[in-house]
Amino acid sequence: MASAEKNLSDYQTDRIAAASNMTFAIVVSDYNRQIGEALLEGCRQTLMERGAAKDSIGIFHVPGAFELVAGAAWVARKLSPDAIITLGCVIKGETSHDHYINQAVSTAIAKMNSELDIPVIFGLLTVNNKAQALERAGGAHGNKGVECAVAAIQMLALKKEINKDILPL
Repeated sequence: MASAEKNLSDYQTDRIAAASNMTFAIVVSDYNRQIGEALLEGCRQTLMERGAAKDSIGIFHVPGAFELVAGAAWVARKLSPDAIITLGCVIKGETSHDHYINQAVSTAIAKMNSELDIPVIFGLLTVNNKAQALERAGGAHGNKGVECAVAAIQMLALKKEINKDILPL
């Protein structure tokens, strides 16, 4: 496993833009609630540490990972946030059900990224067991929610840079 010896949530704070004047929607799955709540807390805390106002962060709960896509699509259409962050966890079970859910969600979120004019961040843990999930939701390997918050801010900073009249080439 590539992450066996790493905290994947380490980032250089001086290289991340301020999140003030940005709006975020976090769509979080309630399935595997303990993991989802830990991801949500890491994400929300990071956004606020980077300057996002508490009232600029909307939190929307969906029943499971598959519903992250509908939740994100509805939020995009009705609320128009600057960025959407999806968070959840699928733990491999005794059948291949996890494979189908993971594939469907990742494909749909990739499609949303190519069709919408806002970043939709993929924060779905796809793990073999609960121990791996805990390691990635505030444990030894960091918190995927933190990583997703940073990714959202970085994508919005990139969009702002691209939208300037003159690019520094």
